[in-house]
Amino acid sequence: MLATATRIGLRSVASMLAISALAFAIIASMPSDPVDIALRAWNLPATDETVAAMRSQWGLDQPVPARYGLWLSQFVAGDWGRSFRTGEPVIAEFFHRLPLSLAIGISGLALAALLAVPLGFAAALKPNGMADKASRLLSIGVQAVPSFWLGLLLIWLLGVQARLIRPFSGDASSWLLPIFLVALHALGTLSRVYRRDLVEFTYKPHFRTALAKGLSRRQALWRHGHRGAAYALLSAIRSEAGWAIGSTAALEILFGLPGISQFLVQSIAARDHMVLQAYVMVIACWMLLMNACLELAMRRLDPISA
Repeated sequence: MLATATRIGLRSVASMLAISALAFAIIASMPSDPVDIALRAWNLPATDETVAAMRSQWGLDQPVPARYGLWLSQFVAGDWGRSFRTGEPVIAEFFHRLPLSLAIGISGLALAALLAVPLGFAAALKPNGMADKASRLLSIGVQAVPSFWLGLLLIWLLGVQARLIRPFSGDASSWLLPIFLVALHALGTLSRVYRRDLVEFTYKPHFRTALAKGLSRRQALWRHGHRGAAYALLSAIRSEAGWAIGSTAALEILFGLPGISQFLVQSIAARDHMVLQAYVMVIACWMLLMNACLELAMRRLDPISA
């Protein structure tokens, strides 16, 4: 297990370096000069001295490879630079907003995984039954309906009509709906993946052997089919983790939550390179960390694959 963890860690570090270099090159080639945008936003005179001083202060007067090397060394040391737009340290802005974004994404995925097991099991226990039809309808419905549209509908129903929640108040109710929407979208897919593996298990000889020994269908599925279905469920969560990031970004803006995705949207128009680069690295770290944790868990469930 230690060798596996080391191999995954080295692969993650190599991926982070490749992602950082590619993202830095793309962001550096974006049209519009952030200095020009800052001068207009701050109502500063566009003199040659002012422009030269700002470009020197932000390191924009150096070649891209030199800027990347300087940025990477500072980033690893914990200096993520300063925001062109706010003038505040980027790392302070992110650490202030990151817990909210992580809470929504991780809580939504965890809730979906928790609910996918009983829903998928009930669907596999009675194919074409009510639970099976409900999980199928949920899987198709959430794929067809955008999360922000469903969020608007829930705000109108629960906030305006029923007055059960206060979505823009900043209290716990403003967190619950985004978490619920992330979980709802992932639940349909995860439950169908779990159900599919259990149904496939029923065609295998050892399932019929378990029935011949006197186990009920429910007992045979849970005792002998759950482990394989859980393996498939973890594999599906890896792909859903990427969707949760994009969904969280849309929901933060919809519900007015001060997460890192909302900060990113505000920084894109200003061509705030430091913020954009830090966001890419944080998201890449999130994806690689989730992938590493889930891969280790999957290897624990299936030691032969290790």
